[in-house]
Amino acid sequence: MNKVLIIDDDRKHSELLQAYFKRFGINLICAYDAEEGFKKLNREDPDLLLLDVMLPGKDGFEICREVRKTSNLPIVMLTARGDVIDRVSGLELGADDYVAKPFEPRELVARVQATLRRAESTGPAPGKLEFDGLSIETETRTVEVDGKPVTLTSMEFELLLILARRHGRKLSRDDILSELRGIDAAILTRSVDIMISRLRQKLGDSVKPPRFIQTVWGRGYSFVGVPVTDA
Repeated sequence: MNKVLIIDDDRKHSELLQAYFKRFGINLICAYDAEEGFKKLNREDPDLLLLDVMLPGKDGFEICREVRKTSNLPIVMLTARGDVIDRVSGLELGADDYVAKPFEPRELVARVQATLRRAESTGPAPGKLEFDGLSIETETRTVEVDGKPVTLTSMEFELLLILARRHGRKLSRDDILSELRGIDAAILTRSVDIMISRLRQKLGDSVKPPRFIQTVWGRGYSFVGVPVTDA
């Protein structure tokens, strides 16, 4: 049974979700503020974090930032604020998905299940993708740049695979979003640029010319790493 931690100060709503999630084989653990949330995060070791943005004291953005300092735990953020900027801010901090309140419980379960599948998946083609300076192990979901390990979130790893497996092809933002399961493409098209920027920073690819990911102006992106071996 998957274990999910929700940090949301709406006790009644969280408890209703707890009962609903159980129907889908998901153990939902409730916390109602940041302090309680971090205690349960360390004690329960959940598979995914549901994080409300509007919390008393330390808000969801601050919690997300702290979690990302030490963990790649999948994070789905919940927000009553519909502004795109809030959702983009969450992605910049490393959230994997966003669900806007009010939402149907079944939609939230579907988003959680999709994010968990993405985090647990070993990918459709196990093996190794190797380029000059970059190694991607699809089975263990590990990445090395110049022999040094790079820590990626599940979303960042998926994004890198999408690009690397289509070496040399020009991919539009819509192409990329259509493959990133669980993301709301209708509102997050522009957020591809943010995810690419985060990935570049982690790969040390913020150089000119880029070693791995090239911007195709007006089109999208292309992976330009030099293949070493076929995987």
